[in-house]
Amino acid sequence: MNLFSYFWPFSRRYYSEINGELEVSSFQGRKVLNSKNANYSYGPLQEVLEYGLSKIDLEPVRKVLILGLGGGSAIESLRKKFRFKYPITAVEIDPEMIRIARKEFRINTYTNLEIVNADALQYAAKTREKFDLILIDLFIDTRVPQVFYEEIFCGNISRILTPKGVFLFNMGMSLPDEVQKAAEVQAHFGDGFEFQTFSKVYLGNFLLIGKKK
Repeated sequence: MNLFSYFWPFSRRYYSEINGELEVSSFQGRKVLNSKNANYSYGPLQEVLEYGLSKIDLEPVRKVLILGLGGGSAIESLRKKFRFKYPITAVEIDPEMIRIARKEFRINTYTNLEIVNADALQYAAKTREKFDLILIDLFIDTRVPQVFYEEIFCGNISRILTPKGVFLFNMGMSLPDEVQKAAEVQAHFGDGFEFQTFSKVYLGNFLLIGKKK
């Protein structure tokens, strides 16, 4: 993003059958991706995920799974801020989102990166891969679909984590029942995990971190 765009904001609109209206615009001199009611990538959401990542020891991590690509800001954070050089797999159900991430944010320039166009629920159920870190950021506008809070999904995340593996789950924004929701999700993962919760992160996001014992 050049200096000119800092003073002269721009906006480009896209339409997705899954995510509805999407907008790429400038914010404080850089591109961001927004849905109708929420920031999807490269704005405050990126700060939320970076906050969560800062609470995780990345030293032993050698393989990362991102469920919910958005514009790819989590990839940028891992590569640039956290200097993570090992393989990343990113799963995104929305082909238009993948197209935007490649066209507007040039995520295809990152190496050691695999982009999979698939439903995160089905991917977690079917993959035979194992991951040291799983980032779960599965919003449709401002909402995380209920299915990702449920036992089947949590069980599959547990299955595809390596021993001592960690997940970071962005559970939602300003959840009225966040404590109860977190307790339910933790119960689905069971006693084999140690948990940390962080509420009201930046825009009011609720983060859950779980590490296999």
